[in-house]
Amino acid sequence: MKQCWSEQPERRPTIDQIFDQFKNINKGRKTNIIDSMLRMLEQYSSNLEDLIRERTEELEIEKQKTDKLLTQMLPPSVAQALKMGTPVEPEYFEEVTLYFSDIVGFTTISAMSEPIEVVDLLNDLYTLFDAIIGSHDVYKVLREVEVVGEQGSRVQS
Repeated sequence: MKQCWSEQPERRPTIDQIFDQFKNINKGRKTNIIDSMLRMLEQYSSNLEDLIRERTEELEIEKQKTDKLLTQMLPPSVAQALKMGTPVEPEYFEEVTLYFSDIVGFTTISAMSEPIEVVDLLNDLYTLFDAIIGSHDVYKVLREVEVVGEQGSRVQS
């Protein structure tokens, strides 16, 4: 088919060459060229359906990732309103506290530890933070920690 669309006419196959190619495709069986084309179109259609199904699944996975990120970064009510396309009314707070943390010596600690030990340390630390936060009326932006081991293995917490 691609040869038939060639910009150079001398590269386009003749009808006899096309007929011979169809014979090869059909392994020498006598078949109608229209039947062969219909079979090929059906196969092409089936392949397209599979491709569409695959792309739809990939799109759904990406949508779930986006939703997860949105709910981690924003309060659930704001995230839901944004997903639904409704306006979000701004809220006023008398007081706001932002807490940023840093682990002194983390680079040294992680260099001298196994990846799972680093993950366990961070998990314990953030579990403690969560317990403290839980006793106050606050909203927490969720975190995700990724540690890369020496062999390139990734551990997420």
